[in-house]
Amino acid sequence: MNKMKYFFGFILLFGFSLSMMAKEYPKREMRAVWIATVENIDWPSKTQLTTEQQKAEMVSILDAAKEYNMNAVVFQIRPDADALYASELEPWSEWLSGKQGEAPSPFYDPLQFTIDECRKRGLDVHVWLNPYRAIQNIDKTVPAANHVARTHPEWMLTYGKKKYFDPGIPAVRNHVARVVSDLVKRYDIDAIHFDDYFYPYKISGVEFPDENSFKKFGGSFGPQQKEDWRRDNVDQIIRQLHDSIKSIKPWVEFGISPFGVWRNKKNDPNGSDTRAGVSNYDDLYADILKWQQEKWIDYVTPQLYWYIGKEVADYAILAKWWAEHSYGCNIYIGQALYLIDPASRDQSWRNSDEITKQLSLNRSIPGVNGSMYFSAKFLNKNPLSVKEKLLADHYRFLALTPVNPMVVPVIPVKPVNAIVQKEGKNIVLSWQKQENNTLFVIYRFKFLQRKKIENPDKIIFTTSYEKILLSAAKGYRPARYRYVVTALSPSHTESDPVKFKKH
Repeated sequence: MNKMKYFFGFILLFGFSLSMMAKEYPKREMRAVWIATVENIDWPSKTQLTTEQQKAEMVSILDAAKEYNMNAVVFQIRPDADALYASELEPWSEWLSGKQGEAPSPFYDPLQFTIDECRKRGLDVHVWLNPYRAIQNIDKTVPAANHVARTHPEWMLTYGKKKYFDPGIPAVRNHVARVVSDLVKRYDIDAIHFDDYFYPYKISGVEFPDENSFKKFGGSFGPQQKEDWRRDNVDQIIRQLHDSIKSIKPWVEFGISPFGVWRNKKNDPNGSDTRAGVSNYDDLYADILKWQQEKWIDYVTPQLYWYIGKEVADYAILAKWWAEHSYGCNIYIGQALYLIDPASRDQSWRNSDEITKQLSLNRSIPGVNGSMYFSAKFLNKNPLSVKEKLLADHYRFLALTPVNPMVVPVIPVKPVNAIVQKEGKNIVLSWQKQENNTLFVIYRFKFLQRKKIENPDKIIFTTSYEKILLSAAKGYRPARYRYVVTALSPSHTESDPVKFKKH
């Protein structure tokens, strides 16, 4: 990063009452948005965009995330055993150019570009992979010569219109682990993220065709234990991926975003008081609670895409249930930004109040550490003025990413040479990074205020830059305030504050 580059921005002067209100807002809270690439849901908006158009669209999404006071993005980079990054293991994704295996031209690495742009804005990057889906539509997709469906057809199963890796084959687990290890080694990411697609959602009346691998690799599982064997297959890959990630960079988190119901109480006394037609354990063979108990994962983002009071799956019941079954993992609720629609069949989604009610409920439940929103295109669409609601009711101030108790902390050395210089009515803040410094947090205080950093209303910037310009605006003179800087480590641990001295 160029240490001399300025990060331009205007700082607005908030009213006196905000410092009194700051205690109502958490200093640390996950606020992330999902960027879905498959089928061009969010980015790129369509195939065959130029490199510059793709970059511009990503910058627009990241700028919108900052406008909502988000602090992380969840970027889908492997939707179909392909890559939205430079990989020697899997081909370039068709969702970039329309042709699988075709690199961007002029060349760039979309993941590296996104990481760089996120760091400038103080955003974390969670990379989102699909572990088992290999071809989204067998009638439309032409796999590249180096796609796994061509190089290892013996690993593939066809189910409906899609091709999947066979989770029962040990070589499949090893391949996915190599892909994940390669990402963790080469990229400055904060987390590896899987969503709810493990074994595929069931097609009515159609059995998943894994009988051959069950016979070959079933081991001690008896003929009536195929479902237990399937769960064990997923257990094994989760454990292997955890070990792979932590052996390379222990601070990189491993997160899962499961379907919102683990099991219904009628099927398991430990389940939720719901009547969902699908569950992770019984249908997707994903025993999320076991992974938490065994400490194989670091956070859980249950997709609670229902409204408060829904009869068969009540958001309020499920948010509390997941918090009570965290087993030490951070819990970030999956929020359904995409459902806000004046024409929704569910009255609760016909205005943006449902989301803000859910956030208020989240903050009242011990153990809920924040939210992740699906999906990114709705930030700029701003359905029914949800942006204004969020900023007024819950996201008025910036928030730092939560520290994860499952991760061994990396201790940052505090920055040095923190200098403030006047440039007319503007000021320039500069400092120098030290060991284990990844991002910096700038706090602002009135002249005689104590330099305490507990309240989020004092945070004005998070960035990877080491120099920023604070511009004067109408009614605001930055030189009338005092500033401190802290450093965040790769584990989001914050250093002691450093006061800026006049040059």
